[in-house]
Amino acid sequence: MSAVIEIAGLRKTFHTLRQGRRVAVDGFDMLVEAGQVHGFLGPNGSGKTTTLRALLGLVRADSGRMRVLGADSPERLPEVAGRVGAIVESPQFFGNFTAHRTLRLLAVAGGVPTGRVDEVLEQVGLRERGEERVKGYSLGMKQRLAVASALLKNPELLILDEPANGLDPAGIREMRDLTRSLAASGVTVLLSSHILAEIQLICDHVTIVSRGRRVAYGRVDEVLAGFDQHQWQVRVAEPERAAQLLGRAGLSVTGQAEHLVVTGVENPETISRTLGEQGLWVRELIPLRPDLESVFLELTGGHGPVAVPRQVDGAPAHDGVIDLDVSDGREVDA
Repeated sequence: MSAVIEIAGLRKTFHTLRQGRRVAVDGFDMLVEAGQVHGFLGPNGSGKTTTLRALLGLVRADSGRMRVLGADSPERLPEVAGRVGAIVESPQFFGNFTAHRTLRLLAVAGGVPTGRVDEVLEQVGLRERGEERVKGYSLGMKQRLAVASALLKNPELLILDEPANGLDPAGIREMRDLTRSLAASGVTVLLSSHILAEIQLICDHVTIVSRGRRVAYGRVDEVLAGFDQHQWQVRVAEPERAAQLLGRAGLSVTGQAEHLVVTGVENPETISRTLGEQGLWVRELIPLRPDLESVFLELTGGHGPVAVPRQVDGAPAHDGVIDLDVSDGREVDA
């Protein structure tokens, strides 16, 4: 697959009166390939939004190399701006404007045929509500309108920063379905979010950042597999006796309220055979697999990288701002 986003050695510092010099991004690497739905995860203050803003030319990086759709960023971003849609931070709209009028103004300003307005409203499920004023929209509808604005140019790459932030469960599901439909249509999606369960459901690849550095990268299933401790939940009639028997067999056993947890066993037959030979029959034997939340918490708690950064070629970043569908121009870090 061809690379859609390439970042190598990105570094960005901020200077504030209260905190002085603060490193927001420290030698960060990222690779997003065409066709991926790529999750971008990190705690608050880890450098996610700063990375996206630097990639889009909205803040100047101190050093590092970045490319978007093969173009050096930010020097050559204007060449590919029409192929990129982005929402960074919370979308802002004029409440008294209708969704249709809002998108029409954006289309005219961006040199996009106004016929795209109805198409993107249909795409995000707002066609029937397009003539309503935005101030009457729910937060989820406003988020979908923001996505519609980013889709006006029919982009190859869509960058979404916390698109489900503040949404209720129904709104989160709507955003999930929308993201899946966009990916199915061939759009490469980079999705930054703190809702880890959603990332695990939607994304096929993931990059995790902590304190401005990449600590994990790869297919979601491969990242999770790297933290699989081969644990099994065991229910048996005599848990105390079972724990003793398994312990004598050299297995690591932890007693829980209603079951045992056996760690480090690749073949579950070892557990059932050990107990069965002593007349204890297993009632339940369930594999305990790591989820993205547990891996995320372990990685961002001070553990080191689990993947070697892939280096990319490119030129150092310099000042530059391009006309992308970015909702807000404030320089903040997330």
